[in-house]
Amino acid sequence: MKQDNGIAVLSIEEVSEITVAALARAGADEVNAEAVARTVTVAERDGAASHGLFRVPGYVAALKSGKVNGAARPAVKEIAPSVIRADGDRGFAPLTHEAVAAPLADLAKRQGVAVAAVLNVAHFSALWRETGLVAEHGCVALACVSYMPMVAPAGGKAKLFGSDPVSFAWPRPDGEPMIFDQATAARAMGEVQIAAREGKALPPGVGIDADGNDTTDPNDIQKGGALLPFGGYKGSAIALMVELLAGPLIGECLGFEAAEEDNRDGGPPLGGEFILAIDPLRTRTETGRSGFAGSGGSAGEHAERLFGRMLEMEGVRLPGDGRKGRRERVAREGVKIPLALYEKIVG
Repeated sequence: MKQDNGIAVLSIEEVSEITVAALARAGADEVNAEAVARTVTVAERDGAASHGLFRVPGYVAALKSGKVNGAARPAVKEIAPSVIRADGDRGFAPLTHEAVAAPLADLAKRQGVAVAAVLNVAHFSALWRETGLVAEHGCVALACVSYMPMVAPAGGKAKLFGSDPVSFAWPRPDGEPMIFDQATAARAMGEVQIAAREGKALPPGVGIDADGNDTTDPNDIQKGGALLPFGGYKGSAIALMVELLAGPLIGECLGFEAAEEDNRDGGPPLGGEFILAIDPLRTRTETGRSGFAGSGGSAGEHAERLFGRMLEMEGVRLPGDGRKGRRERVAREGVKIPLALYEKIVG
């Protein structure tokens, strides 16, 4: 680790090492610590600071309080022709994600489509990790997860929904999948927390204060205020969908129910996640409907026509491409975090 004006500069290898060590000290076994570290490291590698080392103190707090099982072993089982149940054994979600990706993709390839009902996990990371794991097996993937209340529904002035993110992954014939991962809130709470830490204002439309007034101060949002959904009623409706898919549909808690059960240790709550996998080889005939320019090839080849048209436009990039650029910068400059955060992680 190098220091530069209150900033710790780490290599990717050091990110993994200090994460594993911190989790091990807090009570995680090797299997669980390394699974979380892989997720944290991928986030830092791709420049997603709000889901990288920034989250480690929360992981540690959840282990120390006993809310999360540091020796969890997920149980993955087919419970219906197209449904897998993955019980995370009260552990952090990354280990369950790694355990369920291949069985879910295999079931989708047998049935055309498959759903994973992920239960009893503490989710604290970006969603592109799990949809990417499924897409690596050649399947289209959609995932969503709810969280404790922090977003006011459209028209409301009190928090009810979580940031309730959605991720979608599309495998490509060559190279990495196209993946987007976005909160249904105008900003992820992690971004708000980082803005507060760095003393930065937020753009208008991100949140409201405790009295329901618009604010650009991230501290107002954290102290009794609420985030707003992106796009008003449109984002609010998608957040509602996420709550239903990741809660009642799979037999898990809603966001406000997770909050009622949480011990307020600063770590992630226990809850569920909905993951859908679709085999693009099973959803269309070999050629698709004849008579149009995109027929005659695979779903992947057809999609590349759309991606190509998008990229012909100046200023347009595919979702997720920004992470690739940030990855190159991190490779050159290292991972930069406040020295105070580094010291908190290493103890």
